[in-house]
Amino acid sequence: MNPEKILDDLLNAEAETEILEFKEAKNDYSFVKIGKYFSALSNEANLKGESYAWLIFGIKDKDHSVVGTSYRKSSRNLQSLKGEIANKVTNNITFMEIYEVTKQQKRVLLFQIPAAPKGIPVSFEGHYYGRNGEELSPLNIEEIERIRSQIQQYDWSFQILPEATIDDLDKTAIELARNNFKNKFPEKATDLETWDDITFLNKAKITIKGKITKTAILLLGKEESEYHLNPAEAKIRWLLKDSNGNNKDYSIYSCPFILAIDKVYHKIRNLKYRYLQERSLFPEEIDQYEPYTIREALNNCIAHQDYTKAGRIDVIEMEDQLLFSNIGNFIPGTVEKVIMDDAPEQVYRNPFLVTAMFNLKMVDTMGGGIRKMYIYQKERFFPMPDYNISEGKVKVTITGKILNMDYARILANYTDLSLNEIFLLDKVQKKKDISENEKNLLKKRNLIEGRKPNYYPSKTIAQKMGQKADYSKNKAFDQQYYLDLILKAIKEHGHLERKDIDELLWEKLPNLMNDEQKKNKIHNLISELREQKKIQKIGETKGAHWKLF
Repeated sequence: MNPEKILDDLLNAEAETEILEFKEAKNDYSFVKIGKYFSALSNEANLKGESYAWLIFGIKDKDHSVVGTSYRKSSRNLQSLKGEIANKVTNNITFMEIYEVTKQQKRVLLFQIPAAPKGIPVSFEGHYYGRNGEELSPLNIEEIERIRSQIQQYDWSFQILPEATIDDLDKTAIELARNNFKNKFPEKATDLETWDDITFLNKAKITIKGKITKTAILLLGKEESEYHLNPAEAKIRWLLKDSNGNNKDYSIYSCPFILAIDKVYHKIRNLKYRYLQERSLFPEEIDQYEPYTIREALNNCIAHQDYTKAGRIDVIEMEDQLLFSNIGNFIPGTVEKVIMDDAPEQVYRNPFLVTAMFNLKMVDTMGGGIRKMYIYQKERFFPMPDYNISEGKVKVTITGKILNMDYARILANYTDLSLNEIFLLDKVQKKKDISENEKNLLKKRNLIEGRKPNYYPSKTIAQKMGQKADYSKNKAFDQQYYLDLILKAIKEHGHLERKDIDELLWEKLPNLMNDEQKKNKIHNLISELREQKKIQKIGETKGAHWKLF
């Protein structure tokens, strides 16, 4: 791909389109606006049937004249934008490439933005954007549904296997499926007794008019019948690791998945976890993992696996964590969306399979499964489930112990917190990024203080947790305090070198600041005093120091 030729072609376009945006961005440009344009251009490229869209910096949008841009002049800083965008966008999607081109001796940037994946509209910070002509606007409901409906055009799990027969299904699996169906629909129990296996499988929407589907083999098929699904794999691997991350044991299970789930479940060592509650001398004893959480996480992997990728489902057991992973993008877009919406998903990767699993009491398609996992962790005062959605995989880690007693106390003392607030507080205590909207929500509730990215529990929470000293160490003093301290020290000693000023202020700056942030803060304080003509620098090399004016 020749970026110079691409730029020429784009400049020769008559005007901006829904998949092309020019910006001057002479010096800098808002990261949030870049994120919104990424979402909008990606969605519009999908709707127009294009593979990608373009965001161009250094070009006037009105007459296409070249003005040049100094946005992120460092190549390393420019390329780091890919990771920053990925952290805020659906499924960690980011730029295909960022090109630097010299045009008329001026620097121009070309951001190549991939089209939204089929069936998955792209959001930025949980919101979907599109274009209304040349204007940036929220993606309307019709467009969202048009993208989401794309995934319904092909359902791997719905496909009929002409060579497969009912003899390819496991009788024990069918019997368990019958029992589960009866528990799910007790009003049909009497009729169920009169149904032969084919009638039952049709009623449970596992077969189609007596014909064996991929769903039937996956859930109820004999192990030796897996070949019908080739090249897809019907495999679940359980892997046990020790505290050093070394493999200790493993097992691989094939279809029928309705039986494999129990086999994997019984492999997991769900040990007892003990901890002392506040104001009690008697330990609380609970299972490390709520059984529902294990089964829900595993069944979600089965339901949402992209079987066209010919990969397996993994369950990795560590000393105090379980990691479940499946191949495929996270259809809802973000976990935040699932938590906040509290509503059933309208689109599934394998809708026929999901319906069958629902009828067999394997999954909850009413939108409550993931939320229940979070609630069970909250009731234990354990960290929230941790989702990693990247590289075409969905990984969820369930922690089976208290990692942070301070955070556990928050959950114990604040009984009126919503699940969304708990989810966001969990992100804060794990030092994860939160959006501007999420920060505003927590600050409105007086749950956090601090400035991006160094947020910490508020004064109210710190007092309830008995963490007053930690709160004071995290909270910065007023700006004037630091300025007065520098002036007072210079007055007392006649002059100070930079290392002296660093030593003076280092321990007084908030604990949440890293070394680089502390250095920058001190540099800014010195610059402010210099601009106020209260101090002056003597010398420029070794031995340089600061004196009062």
